[in-house]
Amino acid sequence: MSTIQLYFSKGSTFSQRTRVVVLEKGIDFTPIEIDLQNKPEGFTQVSRYGKVPAIKHNDVAIYESAIINEYLDEVFPEPPLLPRDPASRAIARIWIDYANTRLVPAFNKFLRGKDTQEREQGQREFLESLLYVEQEGLSKLSGKGPYWLGEQFSLVDISFYPWFERLPLLEHFRNFTLPTETPRLQKWWSTVRDRESIRAVENPVSFYIERFTKILGEPTAVGAAQK
Repeated sequence: MSTIQLYFSKGSTFSQRTRVVVLEKGIDFTPIEIDLQNKPEGFTQVSRYGKVPAIKHNDVAIYESAIINEYLDEVFPEPPLLPRDPASRAIARIWIDYANTRLVPAFNKFLRGKDTQEREQGQREFLESLLYVEQEGLSKLSGKGPYWLGEQFSLVDISFYPWFERLPLLEHFRNFTLPTETPRLQKWWSTVRDRESIRAVENPVSFYIERFTKILGEPTAVGAAQK
């Protein structure tokens, strides 16, 4: 019997991150899907914030995806998803933080901004983030390797990827596509999306379009698609 229970939601970006981690490491786990609109009794005893993902490992309950993922990488060290070298590991954590604090908020503002002005600001910030990732991230760190840190698939790749799976939302609702100035980023995404672990947790484009049509209504172009 598995000693890990993984609480997740199918449409949760952060859940997808942790689901990929356990699959990459071949960890035996029990998946428990949570309806966040109708949370089961006792769930907040595992996830105090009432969010997913969360895990219970023996008698230890852990929540927040970045914390869960590093915990799993330490407890189940093979294959490693962070560099062993402290300096390289610190750089990886900087980029994980960049995903969480820069790219993700810009994506959400662009897609879900309350008015045209906020969405246009989100578009500018998201484009700036993409170009920064291209120039200061992938171009400098990946070398000739296919992944963020070169040959090693890592928590950095895992931290960014769910929002690239959701790029069709920006194309559908905001008339936005990845700019031509991001060839490394586009090549990275083409490689990452074909990994077995990613394909195992992916949702079809129709899943996202249907969900967000209920939230956003009909498509509204913020600006011309980036070419």
